[in-house]
Amino acid sequence: MKSLDVKVWGVRKRNTKKSSYDVRWTVAGNVFSEQFRTKALADHYRSKLLRAAHAGEEFDTATGLPDSMVEKAASMTWYAFALKYLAMKWPHAAPNTRNGINEALTAVTMALLDDRPGQPSEELIRKALRSWAFVLPAPDERELPTEIANTLHWVAKASRPLSDLGDAAIGRAVLDSLKLKLDGTAAAAETVRRKRRTLVNAMHYAVDLGEFKENPITGIRWKKPKVAGEVDPRVVANPEQARSLLTAVSYVGGYGRARGRRLVGLFACMYYGALRPAEAIGLTSADLKLPESGWGTALLHRTRPSVGKQWTDSGETHDDRGLKNRPAEEVRPVPIPPQLVAILRQHLATFGTAEDGRLFANERGGVVGSSTYYRVWQEARALALPPAAVASPLAARPYDLRHSALSTWLNSGVDPTEVAERAGNSVEVLLSRYAKCIDGRQDIANRKIEELLREYE
Repeated sequence: MKSLDVKVWGVRKRNTKKSSYDVRWTVAGNVFSEQFRTKALADHYRSKLLRAAHAGEEFDTATGLPDSMVEKAASMTWYAFALKYLAMKWPHAAPNTRNGINEALTAVTMALLDDRPGQPSEELIRKALRSWAFVLPAPDERELPTEIANTLHWVAKASRPLSDLGDAAIGRAVLDSLKLKLDGTAAAAETVRRKRRTLVNAMHYAVDLGEFKENPITGIRWKKPKVAGEVDPRVVANPEQARSLLTAVSYVGGYGRARGRRLVGLFACMYYGALRPAEAIGLTSADLKLPESGWGTALLHRTRPSVGKQWTDSGETHDDRGLKNRPAEEVRPVPIPPQLVAILRQHLATFGTAEDGRLFANERGGVVGSSTYYRVWQEARALALPPAAVASPLAARPYDLRHSALSTWLNSGVDPTEVAERAGNSVEVLLSRYAKCIDGRQDIANRKIEELLREYE
């Protein structure tokens, strides 16, 4: 039965612990309502009803919706589409990329849920999405705990249509939701941009599936948060500071247990060779040429990034991959200076290798976890640096040793093309991110300027 006897009421905030908003309207005397998580979404839904009524569209007395909205209501939901997108991306994505996709899909799904009876807590919904829905095997391919199954069933019913993202107001509201963390504070700019990239990529897939004629997100005028593209010069250590830090690492955990001593070479690879942590952890004795004197070589072809077990195909915490952003078979030779050659020779003489030939292992012979070497590094900073420097960003993370190495090479006059080749970066990335003065270099420049000015006094 169709009717034009339509009256759209206003938006009303519900008196509940969680903010939600009702839109109510009548069709032929029958009252209908929809609940929304934000006032912007509720206002937009109400405006669509009003436009349909003013345009003379017929309203269905069973659903309360105009013809144009009945068609949208029957389309694929965002949640159903997100599961299809994940299944397409997962097999070819790196573990950390899988984690990022999962995080983004969870955030967008939370923003596109209607309030329906029986709504679980937000904490439970996020847990169900992060740990069960947006990982493979898919939820319908494995047995789920009853609580999780019930939660995902509710999500499937409450998820808004995928076609809603074709509306700029809804798309903008979703993008705005990505700017906030769970506690309501602003999310890091890089996190927001990463989630947006996933959403844009997902909408490209929706275009491929014929759900949209063009990507609805790329056309939205939305101010992206600015991401700092350059390395903070305050994190960069000069050679003297780096040597002090490496010496301090050897004192962490005592001599006998050697909790720090077995990791000196790991951190030395990051500083003297500019290796990424995952590259250093993946080093084996067969990858090294360590002469008794002079320069040596590290042949990099393997990385062991630290990720969660749910993101790897092997089910192990550390993935086993090729070099970052390179074909799996590519090898990157890195010349290593005599200082690092001596440190690695001493490491092999003292600790040997793990069973699989890895240079660096934990006390049980396993792969060194990121949390393990991070704790050692923090203890070493407290030993090596004065209190003011400990409180500063100077070499706050192990990765800052790589920043220090590349800045040192550039400031020593090494050609940027050669530095980029050794670092495994493009020249563009190198010059935009790493071309920073090492700590204390400004004093040298200041003295040179003073000497020049003094000549003309």
